[in-house]
Amino acid sequence: MGKQRAQRLAELLKKEISDIILKEVKDPRIGFVSLTDVEVSGDLRHANVYVSVYGEEKERKETMQGLKKANSYIRKLLGERIKVYHTPELLFKYDNSIEHGAYISQLIDQVNKEGREESNND
Repeated sequence: MGKQRAQRLAELLKKEISDIILKEVKDPRIGFVSLTDVEVSGDLRHANVYVSVYGEEKERKETMQGLKKANSYIRKLLGERIKVYHTPELLFKYDNSIEHGAYISQLIDQVNKEGREESNND
């Protein structure tokens, strides 16, 4: 039962945090952010929020700083929107899985292109 509750809360947090970042947070450092996952601890008091940031390394660092600065504001708004006994402490973590996937896709495309060129030369 506890695991299902944590998963339901994680999905709700993901939806609400995404909405808050999109509509409420006005920090200019925060660029294009995508929430990839939210993991809630078993006691529902802590949540790891995994974010992917589109852009260069400088933009990623600025966005992560902006999110850490806005953490308490986001948590306050979460407390108003969801009804749980304790609003979880949020910890924003950078997730590079989207960039890694794009890199792997690029490598596959490159290998396929080279394979086609070799078959055309034969």
